[in-house]
Amino acid sequence: MQTSLRPLVFWPTFLILLGAVIASYVDLDAFLATASALNAAVLDNFSWLFSLGSLYLLIMALIVYFSPLGHVRIGGAEATPLLSPLRWFSITLCTTLAVGVLFWTTAEPLYHYMGPPASSGIEAGSSDAMLFAMSTLFLHWSFTPYAIYAVPALIFALAFYNLRLRFSISSMLEPLFGPRVKRFSGLIDAVSLYALVAGMASSLGTGALTLAGGVGQYLGGETSPLRLGVIIAVIVVTFVLSAASGLQKGIARLSSLNAALLLILGAFVFVVGPTVFCLALGVESFGVYLDNFFTKSLFTGAAGNDQWPQWWSIFYWAVWFAWAPVAALFLGKISRGYTVRQFLRVNLLYPALFACVWILIFSGTALYFQSHLGAGESGVDLYAVLDQRGVENVLYELFRHLPLSQVWVPLLLFIAYISYVTAADSQTDAIGNLCTRGLTADSDLNAGVAMKVIWGVIVGIVSWVMVSFVGIDGIKMLSNLGGLPSMLIVLLASGSLWIWLKHPERLGAVATPTTPSRTAKDPA
Repeated sequence: MQTSLRPLVFWPTFLILLGAVIASYVDLDAFLATASALNAAVLDNFSWLFSLGSLYLLIMALIVYFSPLGHVRIGGAEATPLLSPLRWFSITLCTTLAVGVLFWTTAEPLYHYMGPPASSGIEAGSSDAMLFAMSTLFLHWSFTPYAIYAVPALIFALAFYNLRLRFSISSMLEPLFGPRVKRFSGLIDAVSLYALVAGMASSLGTGALTLAGGVGQYLGGETSPLRLGVIIAVIVVTFVLSAASGLQKGIARLSSLNAALLLILGAFVFVVGPTVFCLALGVESFGVYLDNFFTKSLFTGAAGNDQWPQWWSIFYWAVWFAWAPVAALFLGKISRGYTVRQFLRVNLLYPALFACVWILIFSGTALYFQSHLGAGESGVDLYAVLDQRGVENVLYELFRHLPLSQVWVPLLLFIAYISYVTAADSQTDAIGNLCTRGLTADSDLNAGVAMKVIWGVIVGIVSWVMVSFVGIDGIKMLSNLGGLPSMLIVLLASGSLWIWLKHPERLGAVATPTTPSRTAKDPA
């Protein structure tokens, strides 16, 4: 039974975060220089491991899916699902996509289209650059990142529910190293928690700036600390209340709403946008992605002294790894009652396919506007918008050139707001559980409400201070530094999966022919 705060997890994370804020306020230039140097050192020296590790996890997910381990039921033969299949998928999708996919799938392809790697020999703005841009989006936002999330989440789910281990990241390592790993559980959890909390603060700051920019178009005036404070406060109150209300209420309902809004948004752009072009370019680019999958996955730029991978692919892998361990706690927690194969479909295959379709629609539309309309009379130069006004404005500009823009642009603000909240509430839920002592599979999984509120307030205050007075680049880079230790934790934890692949009987329950996806009832 949970009894109290885990001080070795809470206090180190809080104090380091506070120290980062103070250091950046006292001497921002020195803070940024230090953070940048540390980031560059990690990416330069471990780019090979980030590339290899991310590919390894995707291959491992495939091996597990087709192995006898795929028939094991999470939680035991008689385990009942916490969620219906549809709610499970909507929560998983919204937890992992967050708000980034809204804005980056229109902005990022423009970067690659107008600035492909120097070592590739591809001419900027050419047809080859367009194929490179789209195929790179498939790499960065589909199967590989979802494998980085899904594999540790599966390991935690089996350790937590089948082996009845503690709600701790160290539980993923215990099948491999034995009970002695518990001595380091506080350190392991604190390192991963810091990476996530710092990432949440920087993400919230970015989201607040994005929303403030959109609000400013209607209310006028500058983006002041007061306006940012109000926006951040509204977001924090919403995701804290959602997380505190529990899985079946706030989190599930907001995720269902968010998923529905994303589907409507995607369908609208697909119908009124350059549909045939998007389909043709998407299919061709996906072929390029498959044809060059291993080359693109393992591209480090070492041979051509090209820094492009450190700026993009390897940077992405570091970000995904930094968030993966704590995200794994939540994704594993909500998977009880389903088989390993069902888990991999819902946490890897289906979200990755959704991302591919989303990229086909939004990246395809952005590239069409830039390549076909950018130099025309309409003057839809999205790259100029990106260069002069930033990533967050590209999507708004794109919608201004689609039908019903007066309706959709304000709606985009609401969708961006809901998208951030649905990602943050699940992360806050996991943080609350992680900071609560003694939580097991037999405990109340909605425990840690006080911790959820405390961390929500801390993230909100840190984000407001940074974005209003200091800037978020430094703390964002410190969050990404967590990618290295988090990657090592995840790669070591994969050893537990290899043990279970060889001895699935250690996990007990193998699924019966009747699967939860056919029998589960929505408990809400």
